[in-house]
Amino acid sequence: MFALTSADLAGRIVGCADGPASFNAEATRRGTQVTSCDPLYRYGGNEIRQRIAATYPTIMEQTLQNRQEFVWHEFSSPAELGQARLNAMEVFLADYDAGRVQGRYIAGELPTLPFDNHVFDLGLCSHFLFLYSDQLTLEFHVNAILELSRVAHEVRIFPVHSLGGVRSHHLEPVCSRLQESGLAIELKRVPYEFVRGVNQMMCLRPIEGQ
Repeated sequence: MFALTSADLAGRIVGCADGPASFNAEATRRGTQVTSCDPLYRYGGNEIRQRIAATYPTIMEQTLQNRQEFVWHEFSSPAELGQARLNAMEVFLADYDAGRVQGRYIAGELPTLPFDNHVFDLGLCSHFLFLYSDQLTLEFHVNAILELSRVAHEVRIFPVHSLGGVRSHHLEPVCSRLQESGLAIELKRVPYEFVRGVNQMMCLRPIEGQ
């Protein structure tokens, strides 16, 4: 979903709103420097495991109800998808305690991050900004993306659609505000498409000379 290259993975990466995902653990094993930031990391591993167990049935029920919205290429069924997600969360949980000690899992949340300016080469935000456009305001989106751009030289956000696969109504005003703030914005198609028609990420960099 972020079209990451070997060059991207050679830099320092921060992921915001990462949740119980396996990216940090898997990337760390291959030598990438990754820091994940999420308010979930205030909790211990056992508490997170309990939360996963409590929410998993609801998530799977929603997936079954809306299965026509998804592209079933990588996964043949909701059951296979669910098992893959559980496997990924187990990878996360196995890495979590050590990762907290090493400073790879940081409790924090947008729009205020506990990092110095431009300490990361790449900032990633998956399935949070734009996805919850009805719940999060335009101002929140602008401030959150400016904060990501403060701590990382380049920022990538996926998707630019809200729940239901509808292009976010915040997208155009967010782009206008960010351009006024000196950021160059590009919408790029990526090889990842699970929700039908949702295959673009937003890329942001400082406008040269500003």
